[in-house]
Amino acid sequence: MYVFGEAVLVGGDKMSQKGKLLIIGFGPGHEQHMTIRAKEAILESDSIIGYNTYVDLIRPLLTNQTIVRTGMTEEVSRAQEAVRQAEQGKKVAVISSGDAGVYGMAGLVYEVLIEKGWKEKTGVEVEIIPGVSAINSVGSLLGAPIMHDACTISLSDHLTPWELIKKRIDAAAQADFVIALYNPKSGRRTKQIEEAQRILLLHRSPDTPVGLVKSAYRDRQHIVMTKLSEMLEHEIGMLTTVIIGNGSTFMYDGKMITPRGYQRKYTLGTDKQPLKPHQRLREENEPWALHNGSEQEQAPQSLRSLAEEALGKLNVPAKPPKAIDKKEDLFKQEAIFEFAVSPGLANKKITSQQLLTIVQIIGEDGEVEYTTDHQLKVEMKTSNPSEVTAKLEEKGFMLHPVGDVVTIKACDFCDGDKGESIPQLNDIHELVGGEQVPKRLSIGFNGCGMACYGAPTNDIGVIYRKKGFDLFLGAKTTGRNAHVGQLVAEGMNGDELVRMVVKVVRDFQERGLPNERFHKFFKRVQVIEGYRFREVPDPIPVDMACGD
Repeated sequence: MYVFGEAVLVGGDKMSQKGKLLIIGFGPGHEQHMTIRAKEAILESDSIIGYNTYVDLIRPLLTNQTIVRTGMTEEVSRAQEAVRQAEQGKKVAVISSGDAGVYGMAGLVYEVLIEKGWKEKTGVEVEIIPGVSAINSVGSLLGAPIMHDACTISLSDHLTPWELIKKRIDAAAQADFVIALYNPKSGRRTKQIEEAQRILLLHRSPDTPVGLVKSAYRDRQHIVMTKLSEMLEHEIGMLTTVIIGNGSTFMYDGKMITPRGYQRKYTLGTDKQPLKPHQRLREENEPWALHNGSEQEQAPQSLRSLAEEALGKLNVPAKPPKAIDKKEDLFKQEAIFEFAVSPGLANKKITSQQLLTIVQIIGEDGEVEYTTDHQLKVEMKTSNPSEVTAKLEEKGFMLHPVGDVVTIKACDFCDGDKGESIPQLNDIHELVGGEQVPKRLSIGFNGCGMACYGAPTNDIGVIYRKKGFDLFLGAKTTGRNAHVGQLVAEGMNGDELVRMVVKVVRDFQERGLPNERFHKFFKRVQVIEGYRFREVPDPIPVDMACGD
C-alpha cells in the first residue's frame, strides 16, 4: 500500500478518500445559539442537505457549498442523498434545527447506513454535532419550567401510530412529568392537540400552567402564558412548542417555574429559605431519593416501602383513566417545616408536658432527632409554621433555626449554681444566634474551668473562669487529626468577649466560602480579628497502659 497525499493506491487501483457525514443540530436558528462546532462543520462541508426552512436559517454561513433542498416530509430521501454523496468522498452536512438527535436526522441517517451494511471502522465517518433542542430554548424563554423530570412527546402521527402517542401522553400525565409537546398541530392535523388536552385534564388541574412558544429565538417569536383548560384558545401550529407544567409548576411575574423538588423546606427566621446548590445534594434534603451506599447506609424502610409500592403499581392491569374530582388527588408541593427546640440555653430539663406537646403538634408523620447541639430537631408537614411555633413557645420552649446557621451549645452551669457568665451567653445568642453562615458554626460555652461540656472542641469556644473569659478558635472535631481550638485570648471581660465573638462571626459571614468549615476558613485567611492561625503540632504517641 502506498499513500500519495489523500489518495490511496492498492495494487495499482486508486481508491477515493472516504467521505464524512456531519449531522448538525444548529439550535433554534439564530447564529448566536449555534455551537462553535456547528458553525465550523457548516463552513468545512462540501454540500448542505436540509429542509427548505433550515437552509434559509443558516444562509448567512453558506459560502460555495452545494445545496440540496427538500420539502418537510422528505427526510428519507435527504438521508439517502447524504449517504450517497459521502460515499463519493464528500463532506456532507445534514442539518436539523434544535438537536439532530431529538426528532432530527441523526437516527434516520444511521438507519440508511445500516441498511447498506455500514461499519464504523471501514465506512464513511459520521460526526453528530449536538444543538439546543426546542425543550431547552423554549424553556429558557418561559422561565424555568424544566427544573424537574420532563419528557418530550411529538404529536405527529406521520411515523408513529396515534394510539401509541395517546398512551404516552396518558402515562406522562399520570407520572406528573413536565411535558414538552413537539409538532402539536398542522394544517391537516388539528384533532391531536385537542385529544392531548382531554387526556391531560384527566390527570392535571385545569389551572396547570402552560407555555406556548412559536419560532423561539427567530424573527417571528411569539410567547403565550396560559393554563391547561384554556390553551386551545390560542394559536398553535407546527412552529409552536407546548410546555405543560407538572403538579408543582406555578406562574410568577410572567414566568413559568417548576420547583426542583416536591418538598419546599422552611426553617425559622424567614418565610422562605430555598436551599443552596450544595445543600440540595444532601440526603436529608432529598428524602424521596433512594441513595446508594453500604448495607448500613441503605435508604430507610419508609423510602423502600414507597419504592416497592410504586413498583407494585406498575404491575396492576391498566384501567381506563378516571377524571380527577378532588384537589387531594393532584400532585402538590409539600411544605416541610424544619426547626429545633430546646428548654433553653442553660436549662437542659424538658418536662413531660413539653414532650407531650411536641408529640401532639407533629403528629404521626413528624420526626424528632436529638442533635449534638443539645436540641431536638423537628421536621413536619405544615402550611402554618407560625401556629406551630406559637404553641411551642407557649410551653416554654426556645426555638432555633437549622441548617448552616450559628448554633450555641452551653453547659448547664451546674444547674445554675455557677451562673455568673449566663448574661454573656444570652447576649451572644441575641446578637448572632441562628444567623446564616457559609457553613454551620458551633459556639461552645462553659461556665467554669472544668469545661465538662467541651467548649474548646467547637468552632468557637468560650470558658469562663473567675479572672475572665478564655477564647478558643478553630477546633476540628472529626477525623484522625481532630484537635481542640487554638487558645487565642485569656482573661477577657464580659463586654470584650461578646464584642469579639460577634466580630469573628461577622468576619466568617463576609469572607467565608460556601460550604467552608470554620477551621478551614481560619487556616485559609490566616488572621481573624488580629488572631493569627497556628498549625496544630503533631500528636505525640503515648503508650497506653491498657494496651492497644
